[in-house]
Amino acid sequence: MIVPSTGPWPESITELAPPALLAKLERLDIASRRVFAGKLQGERRSKRRGQSVEFEDFRNYVPGDDLRRIDWNVLARLDRVFIKIFLEEQDLAFHLVLDASASMGAGRGEALKGLFAARMAMALGYIALSKNDRVLASAFTSDGSLRQLEPVRGRRGAEPLASFLLEHARPEPRRAGAHAGGFTGAMRSLALAQRGRGVMVILSDFLVPEGYEEGLKLISGGGGYETWCVQVLAPGELDPAGELEKGSSGGSAGGDGARALVGDMRLTDVETGRSAEVTLTNETIANYRKALERYIAELQGFCRARGISHLLARSDETVERMATSELRRRGLVR
Repeated sequence: MIVPSTGPWPESITELAPPALLAKLERLDIASRRVFAGKLQGERRSKRRGQSVEFEDFRNYVPGDDLRRIDWNVLARLDRVFIKIFLEEQDLAFHLVLDASASMGAGRGEALKGLFAARMAMALGYIALSKNDRVLASAFTSDGSLRQLEPVRGRRGAEPLASFLLEHARPEPRRAGAHAGGFTGAMRSLALAQRGRGVMVILSDFLVPEGYEEGLKLISGGGGYETWCVQVLAPGELDPAGELEKGSSGGSAGGDGARALVGDMRLTDVETGRSAEVTLTNETIANYRKALERYIAELQGFCRARGISHLLARSDETVERMATSELRRRGLVR
């Protein structure tokens, strides 16, 4: 896949997530296979019993109990002292991690991988914010630089989340002399800083020069977060033949500076800077497809073995369909 030197990028929250979409997202909620206890009371039901507005049961009074929790009506009727038990509502820590490395610049126009990831993060973040969950966001680059948004809560947190995504989620070209290992370094930093429990969603192509294994081991090792890996790939990465047809019909492909891939060429890896001479043929494309399918299957298997959920997403997919259909089917939202 050819990575354009420039691409479209939204400039406001309405371009990132239109109001009509946000209205639909408010009906959804972030789901979790586990119930997590948060730092503040929120709208999420916890297994812990505490003080909230939702009554659950009674139990016998024991010395030391809070006298304010005595049910005086029961005492008057039965002459027995019972304590009211309430179901405590807890918040969820929801952490969005975005890949802003050079390879996320692949894709044509609105199908730019980094743009899809930013829009998906905004959608998921808004779902969590509308339910008063704590939302954190991080973005990492090819060299491991990690930028983070302090936790936000409530619908008012949508503006700072959008500002963070607009500024830091855009794919950055690899800097000359920058070392590889960005993914592993970023995951190490996140693992060391991880506090409490919640849900983490990593939006990346996982096309990592040094391999994704060590980084995902670091994230999944603590056990505090339920982790989702949303692997974002561009249509041209999934179907190079389609990229060739678009590129060969009418000169420049899609008007974004990409040229048709034909014959002999020299390709440069945007992440490492390494180059290779390639002769593109039907056989080469067939071998590429097999290698990509194998890579995706290996990532899925690696995630499954460590209790991580994996989801493949095309960058030309609509965020609305992903959120309201595919992610509901997979269980990330409900």
